[in-house]
Amino acid sequence: MTTQQVADKLVSYCKKADWDSAIKELYAPNAVSIEMPGAPNFPPRVEGIDALMAKGEQWNGMVEKFHGIEVDGPIVAGDHFSCTFRMDITMKGMPRMKNEEVAIYQVKDGKVISEQFFYPVK
Repeated sequence: MTTQQVADKLVSYCKKADWDSAIKELYAPNAVSIEMPGAPNFPPRVEGIDALMAKGEQWNGMVEKFHGIEVDGPIVAGDHFSCTFRMDITMKGMPRMKNEEVAIYQVKDGKVISEQFFYPVK
C-alpha cells in the first residue's frame, strides 16, 4: 500500500475507534509509538505490535465512557502523514473532557513503522 492508502485506512479505523484493527492490519511488527514527554500513565516509547496492543488495553482500562471522536486528515507528505484527533471521553475518576492531539505517522513498505502523539500534558 502507498502512504496515502495506509493513511486513509488508518483514519477510517480511527473514526470508528477501532485502534486494535488498525494496529493488527497496518502496523509493522517492530512499529514504535512515542508519547509526549511527561505524559502520565504511559511509557514515553513502546516498540512492537504486542507492546502497542498492551498500551491500547491500558488506555481502554482508564476510560470510563467513550463519547465520540472526530478525526481530521490525513495530510500526506512523502512517507509521513498526520491527522488530528478530538476525543470526547470520561476517564475513570475524572469529569468528562475533550482531548485534542496531533499524530504523526511514518510508513515504510506499506506499514506504519512509527507513530508520535502531540498534546498538552497536564
